[in-house]
Amino acid sequence: MNTITTIIFDFGGVLMDWNPRYAYKPIFKDDEKMEWFLENICTDEWNIEQDRGRTLKEGTQLLQKQHPEYHDLIQAYYDNWETMLHSDIPESVEILKILAAKYPTYGLTNWSAETFPIAYKKYSHFQLFKGILVSGEEKLIKPNPEIYKLMLKRFDLDAENSLFIDDNIKNIEAAKELNFNCIHFHSPEQLKKDLIEMKILD
Repeated sequence: MNTITTIIFDFGGVLMDWNPRYAYKPIFKDDEKMEWFLENICTDEWNIEQDRGRTLKEGTQLLQKQHPEYHDLIQAYYDNWETMLHSDIPESVEILKILAAKYPTYGLTNWSAETFPIAYKKYSHFQLFKGILVSGEEKLIKPNPEIYKLMLKRFDLDAENSLFIDDNIKNIEAAKELNFNCIHFHSPEQLKKDLIEMKILD
């Protein structure tokens, strides 16, 4: 394996516990109906278009026109977005702090340009990063290879000497195609174990 000189973190699911269910559970009070709504109306595929750069207003209005009977429930998605951002993942943040003290550390995240500043302001660990690439700002999204190439160019990095950590296997596979070293994140405990095996953590 090449010498690791740079660490790149994904955010959602790795450092941040974000889930629309935190907002919709109190609204629905029925898990089955909530799951149907999130699988069929306010879907991951719909939300990711906002991460790709579509405005929250445009995405919301588009869906409300398609499903007028769910107008208010669709409106609630981004009106309650801060509730969906439940917390950081403390054990992952502790690992980040250790790594950031030893390595230049960067962020590569699929995140709306409108909501990411809210998280950045609220959670101080984002300030540990030397640079952050936000999909919504670039109109590019993982696993599109172009966003990884932009990351390398923007921050003058080498894929072969970078370690990329993400919880989405498609994002990991795309990074490997470009010669990044990768850890597929499942839990902070597993991440720590993998980092020790790679001799990045003691």
